[in-house]
Amino acid sequence: MYPGSTRNLKQRSIQHNAGESQATKPYIPLTQAAYVAVNSEGKARELEKYFKSGSGKVILKKRILQTEAESNEA
Repeated sequence: MYPGSTRNLKQRSIQHNAGESQATKPYIPLTQAAYVAVNSEGKARELEKYFKSGSGKVILKKRILQTEAESNEA
């Protein structure tokens, strides 16, 4: 799981998979499980900060990244 923000998601994915980010280089190849689009850079930064926090990680894992099979078990 790697929360981040970008203006160009496709280009950023290419950069990550090319090993251009030290944070994600050990996990190549990366796959995209989900994304959230917002209208402002400020809101994007707020969400990125939140999703990197303890409670934000829990919400991401439990509510956003949960697979369909997992949601059927609940």
